[in-house]
Amino acid sequence: MIPHIWIEEAAQRIKDLIVVTPVIYDPALDLFLKLENHQKTGSFKLRGASNKVLSLTGLELSGGVVTCSAGNHGQGVALASRLSGTQCTVFAPEHAAQVKIDAIKKYDAEIVLVNGGYVEAEKAAIQYSTETKKTFISPYNDVKVIAGQGTVALEIIEHFRTLDMIKMLLVPTGGGGLICGIGAIIEECRNKPRLIGVQSEASAYAYQLLTTGSQTGVVEHESIAEGLAGEIDHDSITIPLMKKYVDEVILVSEGEIREAIRYAWKTYGEVIEGSAAVGLAARLAGKIQSCPALTVITGGNIQPELFNSIIMGI
Repeated sequence: MIPHIWIEEAAQRIKDLIVVTPVIYDPALDLFLKLENHQKTGSFKLRGASNKVLSLTGLELSGGVVTCSAGNHGQGVALASRLSGTQCTVFAPEHAAQVKIDAIKKYDAEIVLVNGGYVEAEKAAIQYSTETKKTFISPYNDVKVIAGQGTVALEIIEHFRTLDMIKMLLVPTGGGGLICGIGAIIEECRNKPRLIGVQSEASAYAYQLLTTGSQTGVVEHESIAEGLAGEIDHDSITIPLMKKYVDEVILVSEGEIREAIRYAWKTYGEVIEGSAAVGLAARLAGKIQSCPALTVITGGNIQPELFNSIIMGI
């Protein structure tokens, strides 16, 4: 369980480091969008990363911190670490978006690129942390990180005052930190909306987990929603939390994600990344019927060349 008070404490802890992001409404889709691409570092990941770093003791900070990331979590940990006066090492997949790697370097973090995908980067980071005694910060398997991500839900409730009008919350889902943090908050709502995770067909680990109870059998393919890719640590706290809070996980195709990125730019003038676009993709593709709904646009850190090719329909 993630008690409500932990998320309220996180909101107080990180309030000077984050911004309250806007909510917009698309009447054509009857869909609200929480724009975390307007967050500092361009992603909601700053919330959980900064809550964790700011919760560490002086001893835990003294040797430096280690994390693994496809990019956005690494930026959050790197920024919070720099502000806390500690050194940060980020392990990232070798094919991580260059725009995200460059952003991490801006915050004076050390980057270690790992052959393979996210799973290999996570294993390498944990091993390095164990060998060096540096503090490891998981992108999702940590109650402080989850509590920080849950502050998104506090802002959503503050915006609407009540969630009675929202029938469904669509949350991009990879390791599960964001959807678990949101779930912990809306669990206490009188008329809580259905909580739906969304991810790409190319990396359907959460879908498989909640559908069959196991991640066995998932065949992963390359995805432009790279922030949602990779198997969930089998010992992650997010697994029982997702089973408790999440009503369903649905899948969208790579083509549907691309269409959502185009739509967001042409309709709202918003630059969003693949991982952020999956909830909008589900609505555009007609996979969501229960409205009004709300989706969290989790970030906008997309490689410019990829963004331009998507907008041009290449």
